[in-house]
Amino acid sequence: MKIVVTGTRGIPGIQGGVETHCEELYPLIADEQHEVIVVRRPGYATDHTVKSYKQVTIKDIKVPRNKHLEAFLHTFLAVLYARKVGADIVHIHAVGPALMTPIVRMLGMKAIVTHHGPDYNREKWGAFAKWILRTGEKAGIRYANHVIVISEHIRNMIQQQYSSKNNITVIHNGVNVSTEISDTGYLHSLGLTEYSYILAVGRLVKEKGFDKLVEAFKELSPSSVKLVIAGDADHQDEYAQKLKGICQREENILLTGFIKGDKLAQLYAYARIFVLPSTHEGLPIALLEAMSYGCPILASDIPANKEIGLPDECYFKNGNLASLQQTLEKKIESIQAERITYNLSSYDWNNIARQTKEIYDSLII
Repeated sequence: MKIVVTGTRGIPGIQGGVETHCEELYPLIADEQHEVIVVRRPGYATDHTVKSYKQVTIKDIKVPRNKHLEAFLHTFLAVLYARKVGADIVHIHAVGPALMTPIVRMLGMKAIVTHHGPDYNREKWGAFAKWILRTGEKAGIRYANHVIVISEHIRNMIQQQYSSKNNITVIHNGVNVSTEISDTGYLHSLGLTEYSYILAVGRLVKEKGFDKLVEAFKELSPSSVKLVIAGDADHQDEYAQKLKGICQREENILLTGFIKGDKLAQLYAYARIFVLPSTHEGLPIALLEAMSYGCPILASDIPANKEIGLPDECYFKNGNLASLQQTLEKKIESIQAERITYNLSSYDWNNIARQTKEIYDSLII
């Protein structure tokens, strides 16, 4: 069967939780019976010459770079492309692109939607954009042959709103088992030493809460500890520019930009604490990655983070700056080079691929 994947910026090496999800998942699905084509927005590609990745075909379709319209336009063009190449299944990721689900069905293809979280709750969107995203969610859930959700929290939310739906399956995000990291070259090139910094990872968007983390860190002013934020913004909006300006004026705060691979692994491996101050998540891959390296964790107590089931002392009250400051101060004082062994058996990519493939096979007999 032929599966066309859309709703993502693309793979490989592109920033974002959905992008990481697709980069890990589809090489494990692609085989002689399952041809996988991921449709990419070439404006985000780090290497435009890459046209395949671990048995997955990459198809570039250009669209104008626009914060509000590019995902919808790109998904529409990807659906037309899928029909042209005779796809059996179109797998749409995220609720915004899911607006195109009825078109997939009208063109005679099976549709699967993966719900990565209620994007209409993101603070960056205005009222009209939120309405469009909610409409996309409704279209995806109503018209998809199968809906995948990445957490129990999302499934409960959907079933409260769409109680008659029964073609919904929870398939979590995953994480790879980390390898032992001995190289510290990148760490030292940043002027960092082992276990001397707090790490946060993600895109520079408001719902990640990095501005609150920076504010809490500045109030504490720990002389021997630095704050490192690994990530960048897709669109250099007012929030991202303001955050960068604040960080650049602080000698103990470091922005690395978007990094992956060995550089990011070094930061995870030797972080004193990993902090995720998000106000919105589906099931955060960055948090799972930090856990795979045994990082001590501090995260906001939103449902997606709480579902992972860390001890109470690993959470602070979402949106409460005083709670963030207090818990962060306790973590800084109590933790040195401690590494923690977490149970990550529920987040194995091989099991996730097997479950996804079973859904594909059930639709194409």
